[in-house]
Amino acid sequence: MKAIICAGPPTSGKTTVLKQVIRRLLARGHKLAYLKIDVQFADEDEIFALEYGIPARKVYSGDLCPDHCNVVVLGDALRWAEQTGAEMLFVETAGLCLRCSPYIESSMGMVVLESTSGVNLPRKIGPMLSLADVAVVTKIDLVSQAEREVFRANINDTAGVTVIETDALHGINIDHIVRRIERMEEVREPSFLRGNPPVGTCTICVGKKDIGKEAHFGVLRPLESDIFYRGE
Repeated sequence: MKAIICAGPPTSGKTTVLKQVIRRLLARGHKLAYLKIDVQFADEDEIFALEYGIPARKVYSGDLCPDHCNVVVLGDALRWAEQTGAEMLFVETAGLCLRCSPYIESSMGMVVLESTSGVNLPRKIGPMLSLADVAVVTKIDLVSQAEREVFRANINDTAGVTVIETDALHGINIDHIVRRIERMEEVREPSFLRGNPPVGTCTICVGKKDIGKEAHFGVLRPLESDIFYRGE
């Protein structure tokens, strides 16, 4: 089983890129499955099942970070994909916190970035980019050549990833992604997360609403100095 984990900011074009990739892989005879991880609403699973006839499902992370949810459910998801007869599992995740990375070892980590979102975006999204294998830059038809070059340079300054620029609506350069997926290895067991999640447990994540560091414990920080730890 191969696992392709696709992350990126909302509206960056993840689903459009995956549609193009999946269409090409199906045409080459591959058997695929799709999992969508989102916070509150998603209908991509229904779209992929209807348009491409592949096994597809979704899971809502709810109160969990989508990337943490990905870690928790991915073991079940790989087993489910195998039971469907798929040879490749595509996971599309929202990836909202910008401190986590959803990629696992021996998977293909693909981050999708929108070229219209500002040239400094690559510097702001942390391990979602720096731990990826491929950065797919979308909507290149909507920016100037100079903006494309600066965007690419900022990706290269941030991470040693392969950069693929695409107009995903029209399938430009998608074949590069397809060939890379066909060459990649299968997931090895046991599987591990590629990077480390943020340290400590946040009391806000587990439900405390109080304002001010005095009301919380774990890894904290004041406005004017570095982080510190309070608690057992």
